[in-house]
Amino acid sequence: MFRARNHGLPASVTQRVFLALREMRRSKVRFGLLMVAVAMLVFLILFQQSLANALLRAFTGAISNQTAPVLVYSVDGQRVLQGSIITPDLEAQIASVEGIAASGRLSVGTFSVTADNELLDATIIGYERADLGAPQNLDEGRLPDKDGEVVASLESRADGFDLGETVRVEPGGLELTIVGLARESQLNVGPTLFASAATFGEAVKARNPDAGALLPNVIALQPAAGVSDAELVERVNAVNLDLDALTRDDAASKTPGVQQVRQSFNIVFVLYGLVVPLVTGLFFLILTFQKANALTLLRAIGAPSRRLVISLLIQVLVVLAGGLIIGIAGSAGVTSGRIGDLDVRFEWGPAVFWLVVLTVLGVLSSLVAARRVLRIDPMAATTGAGVGR
Repeated sequence: MFRARNHGLPASVTQRVFLALREMRRSKVRFGLLMVAVAMLVFLILFQQSLANALLRAFTGAISNQTAPVLVYSVDGQRVLQGSIITPDLEAQIASVEGIAASGRLSVGTFSVTADNELLDATIIGYERADLGAPQNLDEGRLPDKDGEVVASLESRADGFDLGETVRVEPGGLELTIVGLARESQLNVGPTLFASAATFGEAVKARNPDAGALLPNVIALQPAAGVSDAELVERVNAVNLDLDALTRDDAASKTPGVQQVRQSFNIVFVLYGLVVPLVTGLFFLILTFQKANALTLLRAIGAPSRRLVISLLIQVLVVLAGGLIIGIAGSAGVTSGRIGDLDVRFEWGPAVFWLVVLTVLGVLSSLVAARRVLRIDPMAATTGAGVGR
């Protein structure tokens, strides 16, 4: 029963592997269906993980991937770029804070623009200094060096925002030339343009010639040497309760709606994560019931319980490994391109995380079935009783 070729491995190891794989070959459909079920769950987890990350990047990428390390909002803006307005009085109070090496105004607005002969809504971000508000991830081209030039979000290239293209602000007809493309620099899941403060002012005038004085939405700050971003945030917030200073990462993660989206997806991931071990554990538990008599007979003729348990765990690992490999491969093939307005890509970090988590949970859940194997009484073979009878 346990005769197997050694191939350089200890006899006990080859016997356990032989026993596990022999049974799997005899029940290909049963084990194959379980492997496919695991693969489908892994695929869904990784696909939705990539979708969630793409959505969050498209929602706040312009904040997390711009050059200013500290952003100061007005409290009334509730951490929304376009909702915040910095009055001259608040701006003067910010300037009085110690530990600021440089500051610059940031202005944000949504404009109707014509791109590729289509009328679209686009967000324009105007900055005074390239080191305080310009995009960091410049993929192609360059930053604007004169009025009328802009950098566009790379994800909007297919919508007519390509390098060298000209978009027109409506209804004024101001033409903006795209001289650069920045990756992961969208705001509110739409086309996003970065321009100088002067170009932003021209866009506002083109849209509304009667517009009054332009107030900044946010003040971007660079800490002085020896002052950390967090320290500068504390100093600014201590000046006036109407000021809401945030580090770059906090400004992105605490944008209204981000936490809700992340929590919603996390609930789905937890549910998926529980299904895999439940399915795996239940399958092998049912399997031990179905082959109860065979297991009892093996114990009666001298097969150690430990050998049977290890054979069971080998089957669990083979099924999980096959399902994980198929699921990861399928997810990598699908999440490589645009889905709607989102630039979705496969990420190895979440894939490795879920690989470890699902493997550990799957093995732990199968220990319930292994426990039943350990409880087999060899004497039960004389009565025809099986596991748990």
